[in-house]
Amino acid sequence: MYYFISDTHFGHQNIIKYCDRPFLSLTDMDLVLIRNWNERVQKTDTVFFLGDFCLSKSSEAPNSKNFNFYRQQLNGNIIFISGNHDNRGNKQAKTIITNIGIFYGNENIFLTHNPKYINLNYKFNFVGHVHNKWKFQIINKCIVVNLSVEQWNYHPVTINEIMSAYHQWRKQSCEK
Repeated sequence: MYYFISDTHFGHQNIIKYCDRPFLSLTDMDLVLIRNWNERVQKTDTVFFLGDFCLSKSSEAPNSKNFNFYRQQLNGNIIFISGNHDNRGNKQAKTIITNIGIFYGNENIFLTHNPKYINLNYKFNFVGHVHNKWKFQIINKCIVVNLSVEQWNYHPVTINEIMSAYHQWRKQSCEK
């Protein structure tokens, strides 16, 4: 099975306030995100992570090697795409991938962190970065899907879940 997710921001206390996340504390947020992930993702599954995994250096997080601390608690084979916070000294993610194109669910899909770098040659662009601002947008006939955790009940999602939510959104948009 393949999953998609972005912007967990493990170990980042202030993200709770910035994005109005429904957590009482950093520990609460991290535990819920890890539980939600592992309830869905099996050890043999693949997860495309679209950036901003964790804070790399923070007194807020419980470990000086935050990336490894969080990564070791999560199921699945994770393909990391670099996010803007991943470039701020978080070399532990060890990814040189800034974007990637895949063919999945009979669709060519472009994956990147920041929506300003979408690829107009792809019908679908999966992004993160914008957190709770919007879930779907149409930009120059491209369907842009925001996979920030705030949009997907704080867990990784499958292509079927994404497409179902997109079709529901389109239906509601057309009814207005």
